[in-house]
Amino acid sequence: MYYVVAVNTLYFSILALSFRNIWTIFRRSHYSKYNTLSGSELVPSVSLLVPAYNEELTIIENVNCLMTLNYPTYEVIVVNDGSSDTTLKVLLEEYRLKPVPNTKIRGKISCQKIRGIYHNPEFPDLYVIDKENGGKADSLNAGINLSHYPLISSIDADSLLEKDALIRMARMYMENPEETVAIGGDVRIANGCKIENGAVQDVSLPRKIWPMFQSIEYLKAFLGGRIGWSHMNGLIIVSGAFGMFRKDAVIAVGGYRDGYPGEDMNIIIKLHRYMLENKLKYRVAFCPEAVCWTQAPDSYRILSSQRKRWGRGNLKNMLENRGMLFNPKYKVMGMLTMPYNILFEALNPYFRITGLLALTGYVLIDMTQWPILLLFGLLNVVSGYLLSVGALVLEEIAFKRYNKLSDLVKMLVYSALKFVGYHQLGVLWRLQGHIQFMQKNNSWGTMTRQSWSEEEKTSEAA
Repeated sequence: MYYVVAVNTLYFSILALSFRNIWTIFRRSHYSKYNTLSGSELVPSVSLLVPAYNEELTIIENVNCLMTLNYPTYEVIVVNDGSSDTTLKVLLEEYRLKPVPNTKIRGKISCQKIRGIYHNPEFPDLYVIDKENGGKADSLNAGINLSHYPLISSIDADSLLEKDALIRMARMYMENPEETVAIGGDVRIANGCKIENGAVQDVSLPRKIWPMFQSIEYLKAFLGGRIGWSHMNGLIIVSGAFGMFRKDAVIAVGGYRDGYPGEDMNIIIKLHRYMLENKLKYRVAFCPEAVCWTQAPDSYRILSSQRKRWGRGNLKNMLENRGMLFNPKYKVMGMLTMPYNILFEALNPYFRITGLLALTGYVLIDMTQWPILLLFGLLNVVSGYLLSVGALVLEEIAFKRYNKLSDLVKMLVYSALKFVGYHQLGVLWRLQGHIQFMQKNNSWGTMTRQSWSEEEKTSEAA
């Protein structure tokens, strides 16, 4: 009972901070003159890093999208991480890329062997690195070594950026470039949306049940959570799907951690530690109006594999950085963010399971009554539902990307339905991820893609 009260108190406090900042975000989103920056020489140049492993179905659409952003000066660096499919082949053929002589990269961060670098002067801002398989973190490190600009942005190969996403993020960076070391963007589920020419033309909710549940989760996590955490400078993760970083800061902390899932959380923790230990002013920000659309797993097998991987990565990061726990030297990170993640994220399955067993035992030995147990469960569900509804209200206030009344009703219904099975599966997947961690299972798992055109056909057929 005390655990549930504590976690819900913290959840609602973070949500309250999100509401406190939503009007500022609304004004910035709707009235900011960010478009005037699109042709400005004052905007810092950015290197977009796109790790790609077996992404033959989506990579061309992704690159076409990235090459047409509203941004003055940037480059796109696709890193083929030893793909076993035709990812490299389709890139070389589509853009008529040729090998660049002297392919050795003289970078400051170690990575797997580079097999070749490809370029075509007709597409001067596009580079493709072909390297031996080393994982996503290793691919990002290779991209950093080749990059030419002071800012880097990590983009998943199955994701599409809105045309103004990067310039919105850069505008936030330019508010305080000396202190800003990282900015996270908002990630939304593209399943069900109409995609044309590498852009989301019509926003709609997924038709399938698994992506629909994830849409609700993402809204709650990004709008209901990360806005509040960033306000306290306690943000612990910038999604690997879309984030912007100051390159010198990433190099200073040794780049991305190789060989284990959870690299997106790990790099942010390392940046926090480095800045705090060196007594440097800094901020890790969140820009919810900079939107990235991504394909979500649409089957039980792929979704469970993803969530187990997240569970392993979270536990690994917490164990590696346990010295920050309740350490005042690390300020908000040490006194609030890390305790929250250990108690209410990493250890959540154990509290949930043992709490349920204890309450059931109390009823069986007559220490309490079934109505009390049911009331406790109902209050827990209602509080969780209100948190999801709060995120939907934030969405309606500031962004209103879902214009159909039917979509709003659907989100409200699924916000309730997720407590009947899906929520419990999340606890199970996290527990299984911990078991895999103990078994030293470092595998990334597989994500079956479909082309954006196939996704659109699937949505239309539904």
